[in-house]
Amino acid sequence: MEEEIKAEFEKNCFSFDDEEEILKKCLTFCIEYKLSPSDLVSSWDVFSLNRGLEMTVQSGHMGAFLQQLQNEQRDAIIKKEPGLHFYSNDVAMLLNDEYEDTKEGILHSPTDRPEAHQTEPSDSAQKTNRSIFGSQKLLETVTPFGQRKNKFVVQFALNDPSSTEATIVNQEQDHENSEDDIIKRVQPSKRCSIVTNGSQPEPACRFMYDRIEDKFSFLENRIKKHANTLVHSGLYEEPTDPTVASQKSLFAVGMICCEEEGRLKEKPILLQSSVEHSGGQRVRLDLQNLEQFSIFPGQVVGVEGHNPSGHCLIASKIIDSVPLSVSSNENLHPAKKQALDQNVQSNDLSGPMPELSLIIAAGPFTTIDNFLFEPLVELLGYARRKQPQLLILLGPFIDADHPEIKKGTVNRTFEDMFHFEILGRLKDYVEYMGSTASVVLVPSIRDANHDFVFPQPNFDIYSLDLKHQIYSISNPGTFTANKVKLACCTVDILKHLSAEEISRNPQGGSKHRLTTLSNHILNQRSFYPLYPPAEGIPLDFSLAPEALQISSIPDILILPSDLAQFVRVLSLGKISEAEQEVKCLCVNPGRLARGEGGGFFVELNYRGNPDSATASVIRI
Repeated sequence: MEEEIKAEFEKNCFSFDDEEEILKKCLTFCIEYKLSPSDLVSSWDVFSLNRGLEMTVQSGHMGAFLQQLQNEQRDAIIKKEPGLHFYSNDVAMLLNDEYEDTKEGILHSPTDRPEAHQTEPSDSAQKTNRSIFGSQKLLETVTPFGQRKNKFVVQFALNDPSSTEATIVNQEQDHENSEDDIIKRVQPSKRCSIVTNGSQPEPACRFMYDRIEDKFSFLENRIKKHANTLVHSGLYEEPTDPTVASQKSLFAVGMICCEEEGRLKEKPILLQSSVEHSGGQRVRLDLQNLEQFSIFPGQVVGVEGHNPSGHCLIASKIIDSVPLSVSSNENLHPAKKQALDQNVQSNDLSGPMPELSLIIAAGPFTTIDNFLFEPLVELLGYARRKQPQLLILLGPFIDADHPEIKKGTVNRTFEDMFHFEILGRLKDYVEYMGSTASVVLVPSIRDANHDFVFPQPNFDIYSLDLKHQIYSISNPGTFTANKVKLACCTVDILKHLSAEEISRNPQGGSKHRLTTLSNHILNQRSFYPLYPPAEGIPLDFSLAPEALQISSIPDILILPSDLAQFVRVLSLGKISEAEQEVKCLCVNPGRLARGEGGGFFVELNYRGNPDSATASVIRI
């Protein structure tokens, strides 16, 4: 079994610093937790990715890896037996010496004071009072989320020297600031102008009626469009049929696919060319001569190589990105633009550099043990103090995976929950902030109150009085705020690509997988380039062609994921030698709520270009 574990690690391009010791420990893990070598290596892959480790498996990391395996086993037991309760939280709450201080200092959480002291409830208690219906919890209880010692901790900062050290906001200081904030509010200097591309698909559209020809047209058009773009760049010749035997070097364009259902690392890699060039036939792709590559099923690539036998294309070079010198809007219908802000001025490129302050957070917005939405309340309290021009909230808002929703114990409709718990709080927020604040909502396929389809129409929120301050866009969606182009997609494409992508790096080269995965989205000009889609993704091919395409490189790309949260500047190359390098700021804000505790969100200030932007990943 040690040999199988070693072979599985090597298949995934991992090496060892102390092979004998690591394999012994891994064998113990497999026996103790009943794991196959493949499952063990998959868990290590996630472990190393979340911690930014290199491709060398070090014995010093085995202890932390064991802890992750134990947590996975515990989570699996809880999922299998949802009625189980761990009393460690209750005991810690009762025995902790700071419990009395916690009772008095908690903001936006239920308190544990006697009934006589509840005659003057705090503002946060009033806000959460209407949320009790789903959790069956009394206001006297203190939730695990409310036991946090620190409210906000800066985990990571980009281009901000003042935030290089973790910044902690204490409960008492925060309470004083919130009281002062009510007396003297500083309004944002200027309201941001918001313009969105025409929402695709439109609300109330007909979906899940796609036909086989829709799927065929979607895949065929992706290959043909990619091939035309490569040819129009002038760097490559017209593609030829890669299935025809020839001793000469050839250039072909096609889609990476697997021979059967399964992962690329386990099955032969195939290249499927277009109907125009090969009748849609597939040919086996040999990558042994390449020092570096990163591929996944559904990726459209250009391949230089030769096929001496007619049965195998031996690649000498893979072109996995579209040249920036060619517009990706060729042969497309003009984008329908809708001005959501009636005061939007015409976009004059000769004007000042675009600037935008925003906070980005992705759901779930409540912890798994209740429907008090405490993380959302804390986030809105933080936004009231920081006064950003824009607040971007990405679903799920009413999470269909919440344990109480799965058990069917919620006694109100999902639509009512969304309107009272989410839109009600956001309406209070924009009324408090004034006319300068704006909020953008992006739905998720995990939203219990919305259509289960991808691409996904926007929420129908136009019955609100404040429709010019609270906006909703489709998933995926693009919009412009203060001339800054933003693109969002709430489907966890980074996690799905991480599970399917295989790569090879030069000897001694470092592997930044999160950057590589993010670059795939922009290089393929698609919000979801993976095919076939991951299990559970309701991809509708009749809606996908226009909705999933990225027509131009955004300034900020928001991709919420269960993987490690990050803010990174992606370099995509130059349009020409005289031009500056094209860059994009990619953001994974993480999840605002994680289990019974808080998660992460991102505070960002954009000034002119991604290199000048400052950002902080903050733990709540």
